[in-house]
Amino acid sequence: MRSAAPGDPPLLELNNVEVRYDDVILVLRGLSLAVAEGCIVALLGANGAGKSTTLKAISGLLYVEDGEVSDGSIHFDGQEIQGLPTDRIVRMGIFQVVEGRRVFEHLTVRENLLAGAHTRSDRGALSADLDRVYGYFPRLGERHRQDAGYLSGGEQQMLALGRALMARPRLMLLDEPSLGLAPMLVRGIFDIIQRVNREEGTTILLVEQNARIALGIADHAYVMENGRVVLDGPADELSANEDVREFYLGLGDVGRRSYRDVKHYRRRKRWLS
Repeated sequence: MRSAAPGDPPLLELNNVEVRYDDVILVLRGLSLAVAEGCIVALLGANGAGKSTTLKAISGLLYVEDGEVSDGSIHFDGQEIQGLPTDRIVRMGIFQVVEGRRVFEHLTVRENLLAGAHTRSDRGALSADLDRVYGYFPRLGERHRQDAGYLSGGEQQMLALGRALMARPRLMLLDEPSLGLAPMLVRGIFDIIQRVNREEGTTILLVEQNARIALGIADHAYVMENGRVVLDGPADELSANEDVREFYLGLGDVGRRSYRDVKHYRRRKRWLS
């Protein structure tokens, strides 16, 4: 994990972003957050908090679901990007690994990886980058001629990450990389995420239900509820925060997880917002 120098502008910044679906449904409600270059930032929260919508707002994928950024701004490396076509956002250096992996099942592993580089102009470097991905994921190298649809869930997640690396992103958006994986595979995937951050210098914005493992690798974290950030800080501080420990890590005092406590927690978060 890395840290930006004090005073450096963030690589990614969202300012008071609102997102609506079908011109009616308000999902993000004045969301603001910043991601420093070279860091891993975790985005935590319950289902429906708006985490995946946040990633799609950044990557330009909202249009697939009839969504749009209706207010606020999103800046990447000083440039305003909301509303730009997705392919242009990818060329700028942002790549999203969507929830559920979404590999091309009828293409081989190698063809899937090359698809991740379709916006690149330096075609001569692709062979070296394939070798680099196979170095991170030796299993993919062993199965490079196999159709992706025959891979296990863990191997498909490796392929999705490898495909993202082939785009040489400056910012990688990861949506639930642990979803549906056995605990041993989850640990391996997160080890690779840390290596990519450390060795490639890739900045990572991570959406993850497994708050414990996400906070374990992140530099900074945000907690979302109802389309807003209700709490943020260094990951190690949030790991020690009483509310976060109880309601996201399941480490509260025995007997405290009553409905009254949940209502108190939600009320405190409304005050914070």
